[in-house]
Amino acid sequence: MVLRAWASDRPAPGGSVRSALAALRTDRTSLTDADWAALLGADGDELTELCTLADVARREATEPDVMTFVVNRNLETAMVAAPQADVSIDDLVAEAWALGATEICMQGPLPRSRDDVDPDAYLSIIRRIRAAAPGMHLHAFRPPEIVDAASRMGIDVAEFLRRARDAGLGSVPGTAAQILDDEVRAALHPVGTPPPVSEWVDTIRAAHDAHLFSTATLLYGHVETAGHVVAHLRLLNRIADETGGFHELIVMPLLPQNAPPHLADVATAEVSRRETRAVHAVARLMTVGHIDHLQVAWTKLDRDVVLEVLSGGADDLGGLLLDGELSPESGQEAGRTLTVDDVVAIADAVGRVPRQRRTDYGDPPPGQRTVLPQNENAQACG
Repeated sequence: MVLRAWASDRPAPGGSVRSALAALRTDRTSLTDADWAALLGADGDELTELCTLADVARREATEPDVMTFVVNRNLETAMVAAPQADVSIDDLVAEAWALGATEICMQGPLPRSRDDVDPDAYLSIIRRIRAAAPGMHLHAFRPPEIVDAASRMGIDVAEFLRRARDAGLGSVPGTAAQILDDEVRAALHPVGTPPPVSEWVDTIRAAHDAHLFSTATLLYGHVETAGHVVAHLRLLNRIADETGGFHELIVMPLLPQNAPPHLADVATAEVSRRETRAVHAVARLMTVGHIDHLQVAWTKLDRDVVLEVLSGGADDLGGLLLDGELSPESGQEAGRTLTVDDVVAIADAVGRVPRQRRTDYGDPPPGQRTVLPQNENAQACG
């Protein structure tokens, strides 16, 4: 499949979009891959209708008048596990719990360059977090870190995941998926050959088999085409049907400033607003009955686009990303935090009631429930 120029916007011919919309109105399961690809190119009135249909699907799949969010803290594995770290991981987790967090999200590998890294280091981190805050949910380690951990310990991935679960791991981030196409992944990889799609798929399946649920992700707005996006979503649906292990889908743009160094000269444009709306709408519509929740990556989108996406298929705002005071720079997106007032304002703007959730979308324990100001929709929605 031919790749596109970086983030080049490609609206589809109006006739093909209108034909796909007509089929969508009647029976979304009847659409072909070509139909879905055409919808990814929707614009104007057709885009508005597509987003409206996606919002109808959201209301069918989730609580129709609710916007969920989780109180969490991001931590970078190598940063907080370093021997010279100014603040211990134990203190960072305890602080997050005291601030009301119910989830620690930890990503990134441990360094390979040091000889003193314990082969069991990933498991040791899990145990320390569990001891520091026994009620905290640990959402940690992408497929590359899971493969790395198993390799260090000389065991297979399935065995590492069983040990990690028993040590206190609660779920796995499905990041590092990018686009599940080896040609696209090779284009995005700066040096050598990237891990194949099969490694990500096999690792996620193994996590689900170990009773560790995960997120699913889609990274768009770079060199992928509409066909790649459709194939990616089809594959996620197949995994979901086999394992039931995806609790949410997160759709994220690859921003130029986050592009791999070897693409710096071509990664000069951001994905269009039109494409962002279309990708989220199609993601919702294609995954109905397979993945219940669609999360907006608010740190990567302008506020007005966040509102449009929440009105066009997405139901979940994601995490508050608390920084704390002990070591605010210890997370991947340090400095990007939502306040309670931000959450209420966003929910108000899209006509919904904000509801705090756990990582698994259940209710947080009583002691960790964030007090929300009454928003103008709360009375009508109970």
